[in-house]
Amino acid sequence: EESVRISRGSVAPSAVQYAIPAVAPAPAPVAAPVASAHMAQVATADDLAGHVIRSPMVGTFYRSPSPEAKVFIEVGQNVKVGDALCIVEAMKMMNRIEADKAGVVKAILIDDGEAVEFDQPLIIIE
Repeated sequence: EESVRISRGSVAPSAVQYAIPAVAPAPAPVAAPVASAHMAQVATADDLAGHVIRSPMVGTFYRSPSPEAKVFIEVGQNVKVGDALCIVEAMKMMNRIEADKAGVVKAILIDDGEAVEFDQPLIIIE
């Protein structure tokens, strides 16, 4: 048989004290390099006139649908509305970026396989 015993006025267990470890001072932040490749690309996009195709999401930029395949576009190539320009991979999903303006590709600002940020300039169409 099982039984439960309840009693009043029992002695409560003693309180346990924990020692808080001392916090080590944080190291001084290291200054970031003044001119990075990303900054150079943004400056290039600002310097070039034309229609800017921007990344709609954070991801990885690819110029072709697979490593063995031919690239979608080259500088100097004519494109029309709806033509595939590149792919931005986000969370293992390949998102095709299409031209929203017809024209000539003036510049491709990102190297193949590079990480891109939201709204980062990718391609200039003239």
